Amino acid sequence: MAQLFHRDLGGTGKPALVVLHGLLGSSRNWQSTGGDLAARYQVWALDLRNHGRSPHEAEMSYEAMVADVIAWMDGQGIAKASLMGHSMGGKVAMLLACRHSERVERLVVVDIAPKDYNSAAHRSEFAAMNELDLRPLQSRGEAEMKFEARVGDWAMRKFLTTNLERDAESGAWRWLVNLPVLTAALPALEKTPLADGDRFAGPVLFVTGGKSRYVVPTDWEGIERHFPQSALEVIAESGHNPHMETREAFVRAVLG
Repeated sequence: MAQLFHRDLGGTGKPALVVLHGLLGSSRNWQSTGGDLAARYQVWALDLRNHGRSPHEAEMSYEAMVADVIAWMDGQGIAKASLMGHSMGGKVAMLLACRHSERVERLVVVDIAPKDYNSAAHRSEFAAMNELDLRPLQSRGEAEMKFEARVGDWAMRKFLTTNLERDAESGAWRWLVNLPVLTAALPALEKTPLADGDRFAGPVLFVTGGKSRYVVPTDWEGIERHFPQSALEVIAESGHNPHMETREAFVRAVLG
């Protein structure tokens, strides 16, 4: 199991909230929103394996990520926590809640559904990252320009380059994420990790973006089959990242 890196975003002594980022994200994406959520919770944001500051591992599966999170909770002495996950992290959170319900007080799933996805955009983004020659690269801005042919969205190009960092000694650019392993795992990561019988009977909030197509009305039957105590909050102005695009509305939705 990977020894996950985490950020403590505040709320010491309050009930625990463990936050899991999406594909190619990291705990850094949650610093501002996590600080807001610390009004009610002690907020811990994790870097999942092969992301951020957590270890690079050969295996990249939802089962392995769940095992990592459980081991991290055990290491922190957290017997039970509220669990929040965005996109890929939402799938990890859903699987953990279904298979280890005794460890989950409440589940918040951000703009993802328990279904299979097949995203041409993801394939273009990964192609752009794999095609980038890091050796002559001078800046993140240069990387963004090179992504233009593959990635049409400006915000996504900027997001992808948050995974680039300079080596402190050589000054050369490198990927923070384990790009080869994530690329190979992408088809499996796009599928739902839940089996037909997986179920979590505790309270669940699905927060979705009104401008996003990741969760649509026809998904609700499948959501209720796995999560019978589900509620839905749609933030009309938001796309796929309501915690960043519409932070205040997102925090209000989560804190109720």
